[in-house]
Amino acid sequence: MQLPIEEIMPSLIARLREHPNAVLVAAPGAGKTTRVPLALRDEPWLAGRRILLLEPRRLAARTSARYMAQALGEQVGETVGCRVKMEAKVGPRTRIEVITEGVLTRMLQADPALEDVGLILFDEFHERSLHADLGLALSLQTQNLFREDLRMVVMSATLDAAAVAEMLGGVPVIQSEGRAYPVETRYLNRQMSGRLEPNVVQKIREALTQDEGDILVFLPGAKEIRRVEAGLLESSLPANTVVAPLYGALSQDAQDMAIQPGVAGQRKIVLATSIAETSLTVEGVRIVIDSGLMRVPRFSPRTGMTRLETTRVSKASADQRRGRAGRLAKGVCYRMWTEQEQRGLTAHTTPEIREADLTSLALELAAWGVDDPAELAWLDEPPKAALEHAQELLIQLGAMDSGRKITSHGRELVEMGLHPRIAHMIRAATDRGLTEVACELAALLGERDILRGRAHLDADLRLRLEALRSVGQKGVASLAGVAVDEGACQRIWQEASHFKQRWVNRQKENYEAGDPLSQIGSLLAEAYPDRIGQRRDSGKYLLRNGRGAVFASEQALAYAPYIVAAELDDQGTDSRIVLAASVTEAQLEEVCVKSIEEETAVWWEKSSQSVRARKRKRLGALILRETPASQADPEAVTAALLSGIASEGLGLLPWNRSARQMQERLVFMHRLDSAWPDVSDEALLAALEEWLGPHVHGCRSRDDLSRLSLTAILEAMLSWKQRRELDEHAPTHIVVPSGSRIPIDYSSPQSPVLSVRLQELFGWSQTPRIGMGRIPLTLHLLSPAQRPVQVTRDLASFWQNTYFEVKKDLKGRYPKHYWPDDPLQAIPTNRTRPRS
Repeated sequence: MQLPIEEIMPSLIARLREHPNAVLVAAPGAGKTTRVPLALRDEPWLAGRRILLLEPRRLAARTSARYMAQALGEQVGETVGCRVKMEAKVGPRTRIEVITEGVLTRMLQADPALEDVGLILFDEFHERSLHADLGLALSLQTQNLFREDLRMVVMSATLDAAAVAEMLGGVPVIQSEGRAYPVETRYLNRQMSGRLEPNVVQKIREALTQDEGDILVFLPGAKEIRRVEAGLLESSLPANTVVAPLYGALSQDAQDMAIQPGVAGQRKIVLATSIAETSLTVEGVRIVIDSGLMRVPRFSPRTGMTRLETTRVSKASADQRRGRAGRLAKGVCYRMWTEQEQRGLTAHTTPEIREADLTSLALELAAWGVDDPAELAWLDEPPKAALEHAQELLIQLGAMDSGRKITSHGRELVEMGLHPRIAHMIRAATDRGLTEVACELAALLGERDILRGRAHLDADLRLRLEALRSVGQKGVASLAGVAVDEGACQRIWQEASHFKQRWVNRQKENYEAGDPLSQIGSLLAEAYPDRIGQRRDSGKYLLRNGRGAVFASEQALAYAPYIVAAELDDQGTDSRIVLAASVTEAQLEEVCVKSIEEETAVWWEKSSQSVRARKRKRLGALILRETPASQADPEAVTAALLSGIASEGLGLLPWNRSARQMQERLVFMHRLDSAWPDVSDEALLAALEEWLGPHVHGCRSRDDLSRLSLTAILEAMLSWKQRRELDEHAPTHIVVPSGSRIPIDYSSPQSPVLSVRLQELFGWSQTPRIGMGRIPLTLHLLSPAQRPVQVTRDLASFWQNTYFEVKKDLKGRYPKHYWPDDPLQAIPTNRTRPRS
């Protein structure tokens, strides 16, 4: 059948004969995936080398390879081969190899020059998967450094072609308009209410009665597909109507059944995820029902966790889905949103590199020898925070050294082709004789949950592993009262068996005693060292990375002293634990032996008002064990003591009247001359180590501090000259005319106070001054009963203007006391009357 892509093939062929790179934009259904490789396979510049066709999904890769092989009258594995996860059909005659994107990375790491490859076709590049971005960046560097003759074509239906063309060296964009039949778009009249699935079931029943042809329904995930399927089967569908789910976890037979033409006289309803959006054609479809939702992974550098998030599709994705209805004839697209909501959609889906877990990418870059991602060409450079977080995890796994260079262990993990967490777990298991259970865990963790109903709420991975083994070994689940997805178990068991074939023969002699399932937690600790959790008294768990976690429901695992969380939802302050296993302290000490730190913790304990010291075994934020420490570093004790004073305030120190007066005098002098030390409370708290530290060695409690002389300690802050001048310029007392030695109150440093009975100052004509003669004392003149009768800083004015009124009042109240008419000539006295 003539396809639209063939109209532009002469332009593409001519371009590649003269230049190494090209960008091809072709509408859905144009035939670019299957016709371009076949048309280029005999080009002379290939010189017998292979063509690599990269597909973002396994289903698309297998289907594309089968279509091309059928076009040649062959089986896959002859001229056209296929290499995807756990499956390789290639042979010595293979010229076109359809691969998933991660396979290209493996090939580049093994042979950076790609000597036996002449052309790389990046199909559906608009999906911007992490592996596609990395594969293109590495391929461009290979082309620049080793292989000027290597050709590359980036192909897509919807793409920011200009940016890609510029990255490929300013190449022209070859456009194929394709052949699409008109598609009528029908929006909702008002925003959808209620749950998605019943609304979709209703829309499918409406389409069955109003329109012709098979129906392709886009749903966000397998969970929604199962619910819609159940809703359809519960209702009375028209006769000869078949419901066919289509998502990645299904068996190949089930996937093939969904995409192949239906039987004559039947109508088919295909319930698909975004897997059916590009790369493959679902035969017979003339109706598309689009939920407008998709499920994408979102990585949080803050927590180090990835969660699946249901989000709105972009306008580009919605158009791709709509186009599926016009591949064979005119069709109709029902959109489960309003036209107003359509205007609010983003133009394109966010590239995975901006939001994904970059651990695999960081390890691949290190293996490639790239220290700085900027050395490579990117459409979007990896975010710095996410990349640094990934590198920190790789250091924990031993895949990188502290200088962020790849280790020999890291190179082993790269060769395994798995996520570094899982690869490290399997590699560690081979040394411990636990490869089989590790392979089963690896397969289990890579797929959706196999438990159903209320059992799904139980987070225990051991329960799932027991169910998997039961189905894998016996063919049926034998767990009483537990609902198990036996089909999913069979698929996961096959993947686990594939892993075992690769790695079991490498393991060392099994030295582990007892039930291998008892080691699930220790194996998870190898893969998720940052998610080891310790139970707190509240029932919540503190993770090694300092984050909190909690079980959402009551279950036995929630009482384990230690757990390892394989999956958390990253919601709120305390993440919900979705999958986990218990682990013993002894297992942690074995698995994390290089990471466990022994320390003597010294801290100030407020309740006992003393320094406490304990020996601790620490794993990140977790304290595995602690015992009292009889001996502690004196410097650490001093630091803890000073920390306690800083947190509780200077009130912990033994302030008596003498010490406070010394502090106040020094504050007074500092106001006059900044060369004097600042001993205000604020300054003392800020400089505890300097002024107090040398005097508290050996002290551990408030009682010990009570033996300190703060007066002497403050005086030690002065120079010899300042000590000599202190009594002269800021005396503690002053002798008044009566002969009494009266203390000076410096509590108000800007205005020191002398409180003295008025009669003791007779004969004193002027206010006394301190502070180098600059500051007059504030005189609080007292009655015989020690009550203030006047406050003044000008004694001469008091005698001249105010004394006589005060005298009249005091003489009436205290007639026995001495009240002379001339206070400057009178005899001062501290008695009722002066001595004869």
